[in-house]
Order: sequence, then structure tokens, then C-alpha cells
Amino acid sequence: MAQISKDMRIGELLNVDQNIAVILMRAGMHCIGCPSAQGETLEEAAMVHGMDADLLEKQINDFLSAKA
Repeated sequence: MAQISKDMRIGELLNVDQNIAVILMRAGMHCIGCPSAQGETLEEAAMVHGMDADLLEKQINDFLSAKA
């Protein structure tokens, strides 16, 4: 089963599962396709958008667990 961490870059997350983009966009992170966003970690992107990185990490890992 795949797991992610908040220190992974957005591009790495999307390589794990493209559907993670939907979770990020629902949370308000609409710039995930931007080249600069691809190099940011989930934690950095969450901070820029005023989001809780731990919560996003949990939501993504819950999604990945459900797919397994």
C-alpha cells in the first residue's frame, strides 16, 4: 500500500496517484499544475495556502488506504 508524507513534493504525490490532485483541489490548492508547485512539498504548499499539512497528509493516506 502506498503512503505519502508531507515532506514529499507535489510532483511526487501525483506520481503515486494522479487522483491525489482531486483531494488537493477540493482543499483549495488549485495551482497544483504550476511548475513551481511541482517542486514544493505538501507542507510548503499547505503553508502558502493556509492549510493544515497534517490533515491533508491524513486525507491522502486515508484515500490511498481505501484503494488498497
